[in-house]
Amino acid sequence: MTTSLTVLSPVSGQVLGLGDVADPVFSAELVGPGLALDPERSAAAEVISPIAGTIVKLHPHAFVVQHDDGRAVLVHLGIDTVELGGTGFTLHASEGSVVTAGQVVVSWDPSSVAAGGRSPVCPVVGLEAGSDALTRLALPGDTVTAGEPLLSWA
Repeated sequence: MTTSLTVLSPVSGQVLGLGDVADPVFSAELVGPGLALDPERSAAAEVISPIAGTIVKLHPHAFVVQHDDGRAVLVHLGIDTVELGGTGFTLHASEGSVVTAGQVVVSWDPSSVAAGGRSPVCPVVGLEAGSDALTRLALPGDTVTAGEPLLSWA
């Protein structure tokens, strides 16, 4: 029996369902279930690790943290932000880094992303999780602060 894993909100903002994300891969939950966050529009906003584990993939606009038990969470900073080529993002960790839940991984400017015509919405996804594996601890429409419990992964 796997113990429940609490997934923290990596950014502060308003909770959205993945179906409301303007990207077909996330809205159809093709990479896994989860929630999305419409982040507060602030410069140099910090993005924290939603779980403790090892950063197994790190790009300026997205990262994956894998827990010791194998479960992994994807945090994607904005939609189509890969097109920015890393501009506006500052990395505070590297692939292979062991992080604690709540540790800063990336800084970015959601207001600049929005001003540039891209969505700053941040999907938070349990990779390869079953559709019933995640329980929402925050609901669409709620406002959360980075570090608050967002999901529970059974």
